[in-house]
Amino acid sequence: MTPKQQRESRVVWFEIPSADFDRAIRFYENILQSPLNRAQFGPGELAIFPYNEPAVSGAITPPDDAPKVAGDGVVIYLNCDPSLDAVLARVPGAGGSIVQDRTELPPGMGCFAKIADSEGNTVGLHALS
Repeated sequence: MTPKQQRESRVVWFEIPSADFDRAIRFYENILQSPLNRAQFGPGELAIFPYNEPAVSGAITPPDDAPKVAGDGVVIYLNCDPSLDAVLARVPGAGGSIVQDRTELPPGMGCFAKIADSEGNTVGLHALS
């Protein structure tokens, strides 16, 4: 039997990559007429789109010079409650690969990882534990 998902939405986060972080922030603040919140999360700085809980939000990410395993573009984070580790363990057997290992976020925010799916897409995974 599959454990019950703890949150209502399967999509829990998105990331929009940028070539010029400040320019991308100005663009989205301008078109949406709403300020983004710069914050340090996990391995780097993000510019987070405003939201009211329990709504899904996301962020603009700064340029990343690390080699890419999968295609560039927007990264959607999928809800992996109740266990990120259990989902990560199934990725290689399903034809994918782990791009970024489990990374802990600040207390109460859970953890995340990134995978390359069977088609070469980068997909984020997130769990509260």
